Amino acid sequence: MDRLSFTPTFQGTSYGIGDRIGLIWEQTREPLMVPLLKLMVVVCLTMSVMLFVERVYMGIVIALVKLFGRKPEQRYNWEPMKDDVELGNSAYPMVLVQIPMYNEKEVYQLSIGAACGLSWPSERIIIQVLDDSTDPTIKDLVEMECQRWASKGINIKYEIRGNRHGYKAGALKEGMKHSYVKQCDYVAIFDADFQPEPDFLWRTIPFLVHNPEIGLVQARWKFVNSDECLMTRMQEMSLDYHFTVEQEVGSSSHAFFGFNGTAGVWRISALNEAGGWKDRTTVEDMDLAVRASLKGWKFVYVGALKVKNELPSTFKAYRYQQHRWSCGPANLFKKMAIEIARNKKVNLWKKVYVIYSFFFVRKIVAHIVTFLFYCVVFPATVFFPEVEVPMWGAVYIPSTITLLNAVGTPRSLHLLVFWILFENVMSLHRTKATFMGLLEVGRVNEWVVTEKLGDALKMKSSTKTSKKPRIRIGERMHLLELGVGAYLFFCGCYDVTYGKNGFFIYLFFQSMAFFIAGFGYVGTFVPNS
Repeated sequence: MDRLSFTPTFQGTSYGIGDRIGLIWEQTREPLMVPLLKLMVVVCLTMSVMLFVERVYMGIVIALVKLFGRKPEQRYNWEPMKDDVELGNSAYPMVLVQIPMYNEKEVYQLSIGAACGLSWPSERIIIQVLDDSTDPTIKDLVEMECQRWASKGINIKYEIRGNRHGYKAGALKEGMKHSYVKQCDYVAIFDADFQPEPDFLWRTIPFLVHNPEIGLVQARWKFVNSDECLMTRMQEMSLDYHFTVEQEVGSSSHAFFGFNGTAGVWRISALNEAGGWKDRTTVEDMDLAVRASLKGWKFVYVGALKVKNELPSTFKAYRYQQHRWSCGPANLFKKMAIEIARNKKVNLWKKVYVIYSFFFVRKIVAHIVTFLFYCVVFPATVFFPEVEVPMWGAVYIPSTITLLNAVGTPRSLHLLVFWILFENVMSLHRTKATFMGLLEVGRVNEWVVTEKLGDALKMKSSTKTSKKPRIRIGERMHLLELGVGAYLFFCGCYDVTYGKNGFFIYLFFQSMAFFIAGFGYVGTFVPNS
């Protein structure tokens, strides 16, 4: 001890730190680290089983629906709208079409043009453009586009407000306050990149007219740029499952699902009875749907009716979107779980479905277990041979879940491996956002409008082919992804040296996926002009 005490500072510190780390590791490994990791494995396996049961349940329901179920037009009273000789066009309900937008330079003409092209008696429809743009040039362009359609006889209203309070929910709420809205029976909502077909109202309004218990009719999304890059193909796979399975199951079994915020038609009386639009979370659409459902209103999903829209094709835009889509539901769950449980208007089975299946498993467990298990706990087991992950938990369950997720997009089955790796990368941000929503910290109420490119990327590439853009490294690097990638790579190297299970194959592939995302080589990249 005396010799160590009088060792020169440089050498003693170097030796002492390494020795202490090794000593701490040996002292904590058996009594603390191993039991803790075993506990985490049990927790993750439990969540995996919960997710597995949920996926199998939905798989069984959707199989029964496809084999024996009836189409929405058969389950509900649906008859085409007919002319009334005596009443004329006044026999048709009054429809409001809302288009909220914010600095949508690339797509505003598409959405306004599609809405103005909807087939419906001209005196029974009002197009309302809710422009929250902060760029005066874009504001002028949108206003001129509205004036252009107004000159053609379209009943179109251009509405602005003095602030962006409440973001989209605030704009929609403000739009409902105008006097001319009082004469409307239904409201169709389309985001700025959505392009409904002319017959959209003819196919949706009859559900509401002939079924007074229905409060919402939701259409499916059709992605116009799904083949733009590998990232948009991955998004297509995830969203196709959402629409093909999740929305269909909710509609068929419980007449409830989350409103997608666009490409849907609300009964205005249902919207008002539910309390209207609220901006307390970043998922105002889901918030409204849950509150309307608790009032007893039923929803119908029409999967055969598709509305064209654009997927975010830049990694930056997609990360912001996924943060909002993950943080918002978790925050809404925290705010409404008790209210749902105490509700008297819906039965116990529906309460269990909404609280457990819709919120807890799909919106919270699914995100957390994907990242925690496959990117943290499972890789950590290579350092602890005494901690074993059973084959059913490491291979069979995730493989089954993956195959069930793939049913929505058969054309992309060959991309399953890429989809798994990409989803694990995105689970990092979804998990972080989920905890932000549950704890109401950080960017819990941050609303960043998803960037739409329209034809901007094509035009930039065609006009600047001779000039290579200067790209700053900081614009593309993402430290969180790089950090997780480094952790997985280190685990893989350790497994190659000391392991016996061959986990390094997965660890190296997954680390490469994180590195690729971390260096920004995901999606399209649009440099600043």
